[in-house]
Amino acid sequence: MEATTVRLGLRENLSQFSLLVLVNAFVGAMVGLERSILPAIAEQEFQIAARTAILSFIVVFGIAKALTNYLAGRLSDRFGRKHVLVAGWLVAIPVPFVLMWAPHWNWIVAANALLGASQGLTWSTTVIMKIDLVGSKQRGLAMGLNEFAGYVAVAASALATGWMAAQFGLRPEPFYLGVGYVAIGSLLSALAVRETRHHVAHELRNHPLAAHTRELSQREIFRRTSLTDRNLSSVSQAGLVNNLNDGMAWGLFPLVFAAAGMSLAQIGVLAAIYPAVWGCAQIFTGALSDRIGRKGLIVWGMWLQAAGIAVTATTTNHVGFALGGVLLGIGTAMVYPTLLAAIGDVAHPSWRASAVGVYRLWRDLGYAVGALLAGIVADRFGTTTAVWLVATLTFLSGVIAAARMKETLARDNS
Repeated sequence: MEATTVRLGLRENLSQFSLLVLVNAFVGAMVGLERSILPAIAEQEFQIAARTAILSFIVVFGIAKALTNYLAGRLSDRFGRKHVLVAGWLVAIPVPFVLMWAPHWNWIVAANALLGASQGLTWSTTVIMKIDLVGSKQRGLAMGLNEFAGYVAVAASALATGWMAAQFGLRPEPFYLGVGYVAIGSLLSALAVRETRHHVAHELRNHPLAAHTRELSQREIFRRTSLTDRNLSSVSQAGLVNNLNDGMAWGLFPLVFAAAGMSLAQIGVLAAIYPAVWGCAQIFTGALSDRIGRKGLIVWGMWLQAAGIAVTATTTNHVGFALGGVLLGIGTAMVYPTLLAAIGDVAHPSWRASAVGVYRLWRDLGYAVGALLAGIVADRFGTTTAVWLVATLTFLSGVIAAARMKETLARDNS
């Protein structure tokens, strides 16, 4: 594409943006395959009782996704976004087949290492490409649409696999869906998605600070995003704790629901409520952050997440669990696209993709930290104690963001 034809904006790039939204829906659906039934498979098919052992698949998933998130930013700058996206789908090809036929729990864990690596490459790249396309004015909306597609697909896939497990059994039928997800996602990425690095080059030429920006090393970008920049590091810690509680919800909530007497079909519905609310609400919260700013949504979103987890810890009935899921979903929707938009506000286009990679490294390490912490505490002190601990950590994360972070949207528009 010639530089003269490159334009930034959601409307100006609607066809490619919409295609990337669709691709990310299939990325999210791959995670939804496991959302409602994998803990039940661990208990019923492999007779694993320890919560730490059951949650091992999330630990491995989180570490693999975190590391490939970091690499995705660097690789997409070096080799191009599209190549990284297609590579991520290729990594996912064995996953549904292993989940169908694994003879031992360790095979499930290995499949989740592949799934995590695939998610890190594909989801990170769709985020980077959408930021490339829209420019600075609609980042919140762009991230809201991206995360909406991904997490509504997580919910729909979790609901579908829960229903299929109730009708046909835990394996292999629910994972047939995964074969279709991989086939469609990889074909769309390879044949229809176009490279977006030229949009970054166009933005750089017109950036007000382009002439005064020195090139940063990867070490400096990592240090800024993790520690020294108050906004970037506040965003990184909030992302980590957000996925810490998501890892706990993924691994422990189905067990909490089962202990309260919920059926497999009911567990599938309850497991779908939280990501469904999260996904749908992000359309509005992402756009809202473009109007009112990022900080308030991040702080209050973390606190609302804590309230939702607390409600789940204090109830034993279907209505209470559903209410907890709704509150957790709304809180996460306030936080998730806003954190990504804040990264785009602060990071210069020349190192933005790498900063997104560092942020997503910390964020998705939260899966591993949350699953490991929740599993250890649940085994030692009980599941309810583990859930309350995660609620407390989530509240404290909001306190840190409130005290340390400044509004990033004002900086971008000044």
